[in-house]
Order: sequence, then C-alpha cells, then structure tokens
Amino acid sequence: MAEPRTILIAGGSGFIGTELAEQLRGDGHTVLILVRRPAHEPTERTWDPEAGWIKTSLIDEADVVINLSGASISRLPWTLSYKREILQSRVQATSTLADAILRAESPPDVFISGSAVGFYGNRPGEALTEGSVAGSGFLAKVADAWEKAAAPAAARTRVVLVRTGLVVGAGGGALKPLTLLAKAGLAGPLGSGEQTWPWISLHDEAAAIRHLIDSKLSGPVNLVGPEPVAASVVVRELADHLNRPYWLPAPAWALRTALADAGKDLLLADQDVSSQKLTADGFTFSEPTIEKALALV
Repeated sequence: MAEPRTILIAGGSGFIGTELAEQLRGDGHTVLILVRRPAHEPTERTWDPEAGWIKTSLIDEADVVINLSGASISRLPWTLSYKREILQSRVQATSTLADAILRAESPPDVFISGSAVGFYGNRPGEALTEGSVAGSGFLAKVADAWEKAAAPAAARTRVVLVRTGLVVGAGGGALKPLTLLAKAGLAGPLGSGEQTWPWISLHDEAAAIRHLIDSKLSGPVNLVGPEPVAASVVVRELADHLNRPYWLPAPAWALRTALADAGKDLLLADQDVSSQKLTADGFTFSEPTIEKALALV
C-alpha cells in the first residue's frame, strides 16, 4: 500500500466522489472535501469556484488534487440555462483549481480532473482511444472546454484527465433516469438500441482514480469497462435485475424531440471507447461485465 497522503477533492459529496472518498479513507489517506458553504465538518474546506477563489494554502497542504465538480448531466431536461450551468460549473471549478496549482509554493504530485466520453461525440463504427480527436455535439464541446481548463496545471504537476463513461451504481449518475423508467415498467429499446455504450461500475470508477494517483500516466485516460455493450443490453439487463419488463420502445425521433441534446448525446450516441490505456498500465476491473456491475445496483 502507498504511504498515506492528503487528498483534496472537489465534488467529493457527489455520486462518484462519495465512493472515491470512502475508498481513499479505506486506504488510510486523509481526504479533504471542498464545499461551497461554510465548513461544518473537520474534513471540509470552503471554496468559491464561481468567484475563482480558493486558499492557496489548501493546495500546498494537498499531495493530490482531484476535481469531480460539475452540475449533474442526469438532471433533465437540459434547458438553455441548465446547459450553461453544465458547462460553466465545470470550467469555473477546473480553472480555479488549475490557477491555484500554478500559484502554489508546493504544488500537488498529481491533479486528476474530470472529463467524459462525451468528448468523442457520436462516432458509430469507430474504435475510440485517447488519441481520437474531439467529436461534435454539446457534450463534446463541454468535455473539450473542461479538459482545456485543466491544461495549464501541467506546468507544475502531472495532470490526468479522466474521460468517464456511463457510471453504473446504486442511487445516482446517468443511470438514475433509466432506473426510474425501468422501475415504472417502461424500459425498452432506446432508438435502435444498437448504439454502443461505454460504461464502468461505480466501484471500478473510484478504484481506477485511486490507481491513477500512483501511476505515471498523464493526459486523457478513458475510464470505461473492458466490454462496451449495446444500449439495449444495458437497459434489458437493468430491467431484468429489477424484475421489470423490457418492452416499450422509444423511437430515436421521439428522444430527440423530447430531450434534444440530452437525447442525442446521452442516449443515442454510439461510442466504442477503449480501456486499453488503463489496463495496459496494470489496472484490473472488479466488475468487467455489465451483468456484474448491475448486480451492485
């Protein structure tokens, strides 16, 4: 086990952040959580990313800075104002941390900053790696801006950009609206259902970030399971796991009409994303199949 470190997390109370903080504390690390209100707990530290403010001393204190901050993309609908929030919340938080790292007397060993497979856009028939160029669409623009906001910190520390797929876990994430549909007995094919969805279990998402703390990797790293599957497989397996029917198709035109960019970027995008960079670095998945991941939901 690596020696105990002080790890500062933005977004540490969110769906992924909560799991990550628990795993890191289990490893014996000191985990500090950034909050946008007055701190109430000994492990909380206050910051204001909208104003671009954080105490530089917090960065000096941290061996590792992890940025998972950003408005949830699973909240629907994506109104124009909420789309601005999705983008601005990510760029503001990331820029605030990157700027603080540039000013720090003692920068962290590594800055791990969030991103998403949305970077690739809709790419049917392509094998997507970290070397693939950015795609088109709203989420692609968000992910690209998000990553560019983290880039300046590379002048002072190792920067890792974690391009995360659909996180499969209980209680939240992009799977939440699908779970609600399935529980209501309304699960079925989304569009053709043949589009490839890159996914990862919540446990493996946090474990992969832990792995990257001690890795020498830098730049973008895809956090996706080793076996991408068709959307229909994910939804059918979810319905089966919940003992609910899989029968009600949602035509692509209806999803685009009802959900606009959310329908196109979240549900209909076809993305065959590779995890080879992560596995070649020695990471082993605990839940390598969608069936094992959904068993934990």
